[in-house]
Amino acid sequence: MALKEYLTENQEKLDLYTTAITRAHGKNHPEAFAVRDLYTELEAAVFNDKKEKTTRVFKELRQVTSNYEMPNDVCETYEATFHMLEKMDQLQAIN
Repeated sequence: MALKEYLTENQEKLDLYTTAITRAHGKNHPEAFAVRDLYTELEAAVFNDKKEKTTRVFKELRQVTSNYEMPNDVCETYEATFHMLEKMDQLQAIN
């Protein structure tokens, strides 16, 4: 599956989830705000075929999330968000 196709299928969910994790976990996990901001950058980069920017944003996401490492005190939405972003990162590396 291509990155753009995966994002298209999951865009609504990722938009909702990246917003939700800032509200639910932002106080204890300020990186959630960076994840939200980076996701919006990523979304624009992918849909505008900006491969260099897409690569840069994924690099920043890996740094902010410690390679998508899951904090032990988060909800299923937080976990799902990280899993989807990690899947996109893997697709980006293939394409």
